[in-house]
Amino acid sequence: MKASELRKLSTEELVAKEKELKQELFNLRFQLATGGLSNTQRIGECKKDVARVKTLLCERELRAAE
Repeated sequence: MKASELRKLSTEELVAKEKELKQELFNLRFQLATGGLSNTQRIGECKKDVARVKTLLCERELRAAE
C-alpha cells in the first residue's frame, strides 16, 4: 500500500487500517511458526504498511498540536 493512498483516508480509517494490518501480521507470523506460510515476503510488506500508517497518524497528531 502506498503512502499516497493512505493520506486520502481519514484518521478514524487509519486507526482501523492499523488494527487490520496488525491482525494480518499476527496471522502471518502464526502461519510462519506452523509452517503454513508460502510467501514470507508478505511479513516484511505488512510491517512496512504498519509503519506507514503509524507515521501518518503521528504526522497528523503533530499538525493538530500546532
